[in-house]
Amino acid sequence: MKKLGKIFAELLAERDIYKIGSLSKRVPKRYSRDKLQEIATAVLEGYGTICRLKKPAYIGWDLEGNPVHWVEYAFVHSSIAGEFKPVLTSRDLRNALPDSPYFIIDLMHWEKHSQKEKIKVALQSAQSYGVIRDYLWGDRLALTWVNEEFKALANFPLDKITAYEGSTAEFLKEESIGEVVLLDPRAEKELGPDDLNAGAFVIGGIIDTSGKKRGITARIGDALEDAGIKVRRRKITLRGDIIGVPDRINMILDIMLRILVEEKPAEKAILEVQAPLQARWRLRKELPKRAIRYKVNGKTYRVIEKELFDEYSRWLKIRWEDFVKVLRELDLIALERKRIQHLNKISNPRLINGKTYRVILLKKAAMLCYNC
Repeated sequence: MKKLGKIFAELLAERDIYKIGSLSKRVPKRYSRDKLQEIATAVLEGYGTICRLKKPAYIGWDLEGNPVHWVEYAFVHSSIAGEFKPVLTSRDLRNALPDSPYFIIDLMHWEKHSQKEKIKVALQSAQSYGVIRDYLWGDRLALTWVNEEFKALANFPLDKITAYEGSTAEFLKEESIGEVVLLDPRAEKELGPDDLNAGAFVIGGIIDTSGKKRGITARIGDALEDAGIKVRRRKITLRGDIIGVPDRINMILDIMLRILVEEKPAEKAILEVQAPLQARWRLRKELPKRAIRYKVNGKTYRVIEKELFDEYSRWLKIRWEDFVKVLRELDLIALERKRIQHLNKISNPRLINGKTYRVILLKKAAMLCYNC
């Protein structure tokens, strides 16, 4: 699957255009990471045309997005495009677009949300619009079950995406799509390479701040199957567990697009999108597994190796302050590996209530402190 910017670059190359500029101050934005993607989006959405300039422009970019000078072709806003000779229009670009899957946000459970949750669903849908434009083009993002309340809350142009008022099943039948992948965190199977050829990927438009909506994503799949749509229920996992995988609608979409468009391994895509908050969720689950229980004078201390920070920071987006925060929350003590080895030498393993403890006698503990 190709990015819109890549398709755009190929069309330019077919026209022997290898450098492109812009006469617009807004397109592309200064902070844009992918200049060609942004110019291509503006052309596709009809904001301007690629034209031959009367005089070369000083600043532009090559087809890899690198800065260059003295370009003869540029993006020209539609308000002044008539003054120049057009070489690539919105129609040209749209005709070159290949068939790509839809990424559907299913709003079937909209009414189960509180007002605050509805605002969050609308916000994350708006952020999903931004995400899809970073990789493909707006109409590949479809929202189903769209109602008037959602339209009022949606702070983004619904005409730039595929906003559908009917059910997801009705939309799929209109598009002649008979099989989809439903991204469900409670699915039995993990998303794999064989699932990436689906005609559509369905994400539940669900925000659960109360904890009362667990498992309702499965009902979206049930409704699709009842309508005759084949559903592959899949979950995205990080080393076999969904904990640590971002659960915001726009982040799930971002992960999927990195996998499909940029062809990145799932773990790498997750870690690029993951925020420290989600990394701490996973760390809270991982660290207790590595804790050693010591008993000194009847008091229990749970100790982990300080070097575990280096190990977990390789596959979790954690900073040292995140590591320390989780230690405090879990009441864990981090010691250097050599100190733990010393503790193990002066302690004796014992089974207490079915759990293994290392018991340190007070005399030996005093000797340890003296040696420190």
